[in-house]
Amino acid sequence: MHVKANASRGDELARVALLELVAESMQFVSELARAKEMAVRSEVSGAFEVNADRGMLLSAFTNLLQNAIKFSRRGGCVTVRMLQPGDGRVAVEIEDECGGLPEGMHERLFAPFVQAGLDRSGMGLGLALTRQVVESHHGGVSVKDLPGRGCIFTVDLPLAKPD
Repeated sequence: MHVKANASRGDELARVALLELVAESMQFVSELARAKEMAVRSEVSGAFEVNADRGMLLSAFTNLLQNAIKFSRRGGCVTVRMLQPGDGRVAVEIEDECGGLPEGMHERLFAPFVQAGLDRSGMGLGLALTRQVVESHHGGVSVKDLPGRGCIFTVDLPLAKPD
C-alpha cells in the first residue's frame, strides 16, 4: 500500500520494516567503523513498521551512524537501540563516544552549516537534512548530551497503522 507523504512533492511512502532499514544503515557504515577499529553494536529487535520513503529514511539513519563513528574515539563503540514508548511510536537511539558536546552546541546542532567537532570534512548539512527527513515522516530527532562520554541521538517515528 502506498500513500502520499506530501502531495506537493509527490513522495511515495510504503510500509518499511524498521529492523531491516537500521540493519542496512549499519552495513553501509561497517567499513568506516572497521577503519577506526570501532564496534557498531546492535540492540535492535522487534517487528516495527513505519510508513516511509525508504531511501530518504535510510539516508537519515546512515548519516547519524556516520557522524557517530566520525566523532567517536578510535577503538570505541557505537550502539544502536530500538524502543517502543507505547504510544503508537517507535524510537531508534544511536549512542556514540564523542566525549560530549561543546558548551552551547546542543541548541544549534541541527542548524545548517553548523559543525560541532574539529573534523571539518563535511559541510555541516547532515544533521539539518536528517531532521528535515525525519520531520517529513511526522517524526522528530533529538540529541541528549552525555558530558565527558558521548551523545545519544534519538529518531522518533509513528508506527504504521495495522492493516
